[in-house]
Amino acid sequence: MSFTVEERGNPNNLNYRLFFKNADGKYISPFHDIPIYADEGQNIFHVVVEVPRWTNAKMEIATKDPLNPIKQDVKKGKLRYVANVFPHKGYIWNYGAIPQTWEDPAHKDGDTDCCGDNDPIDVCEIGTKVCSRGEVIKVKVLGVLAMIDEGETDWKVIAINVEDPEANDLNNISDVRRLKPGYLEATVDWFRRYKVPDGKPENRFAFNEEFKDKDFAIETIKSTHNFWKALISQQASAGELNCKNTCFSAGDSPYCCSADEAKAVVDKTCPCGTEEPIPSSVNKWFYYEKK
Repeated sequence: MSFTVEERGNPNNLNYRLFFKNADGKYISPFHDIPIYADEGQNIFHVVVEVPRWTNAKMEIATKDPLNPIKQDVKKGKLRYVANVFPHKGYIWNYGAIPQTWEDPAHKDGDTDCCGDNDPIDVCEIGTKVCSRGEVIKVKVLGVLAMIDEGETDWKVIAINVEDPEANDLNNISDVRRLKPGYLEATVDWFRRYKVPDGKPENRFAFNEEFKDKDFAIETIKSTHNFWKALISQQASAGELNCKNTCFSAGDSPYCCSADEAKAVVDKTCPCGTEEPIPSSVNKWFYYEKK
């Protein structure tokens, strides 16, 4: 199963979009149409890479747009870049999401006592390779961190690309702690402080900031997959989410659309243009004293 991407608009511009196609060249939604599993029997999951490691542009699957292309988050009319909170530079992993998952904002999690953040479940891929934006990779799950972001549950799955040279040595969160000392602590530090430069408070975490293991993480992912199943079949309220998809029959999902309808969505966007410069301020360090 292979997927390709098509750029529309100008990179580093408000009009930029990254649409997805399947192996037949038909437009699909990375949120709804890419299967959650690459190998269900082995618990190998697909991950859509939104943000390559070391980059700052806060790219994300546009859950409220038709076909859910990847686009850059916007704040107060400006493109959003995460600050470099010393000593971190950009994102410190390949960051993305598992398709066909959804953290239901109507469900209060029993462990975190907070409702879901209304997004697919997030993944920090910790392998050697710096992935490309829009790349669809196969990962094995190692553990999960429960972040509380402005009162919402926001799970952060720790995973590694199955094709990574280190993949055979990493099978659970304890292996990450042993073979990549400091990485998990840096991950908590990154998520705690990355919004502080925007004037927001530090984020909190459930479980005393401890990472839960592989089995807990897989069960959490499966739970968000069940929430997504309810969403796509209209058994749960979609709110502002766009559930247009091309890979389900109308009997399975009332949001199903034809290939022609999907192509029309893409055709309405700007054709691919020249890349615009990233503001020099994106490379600045941000310093503040840890509490």
